[in-house]
Amino acid sequence: MARTQETQTAAKTPGFIAYHVVKKDDKGIWHKVGASWLHQDGNGMTLQLESCPIGGRIVLRAPRDEQPAA
Repeated sequence: MARTQETQTAAKTPGFIAYHVVKKDDKGIWHKVGASWLHQDGNGMTLQLESCPIGGRIVLRAPRDEQPAA
């Protein structure tokens, strides 16, 4: 199946950003740990983690339009 330029660009943009969230002093501290991309057929997603947290939780959030510079 041939992919259009628009589809290729959309596929490179993650559907969600993965954050490791740990509780500290009644606040959550969020660390970006990866991203996920929706499958083309819409029946799943691929999660790619740059690190694998041991404790806490992983939260997937839609990316913001403007990401702050890292």
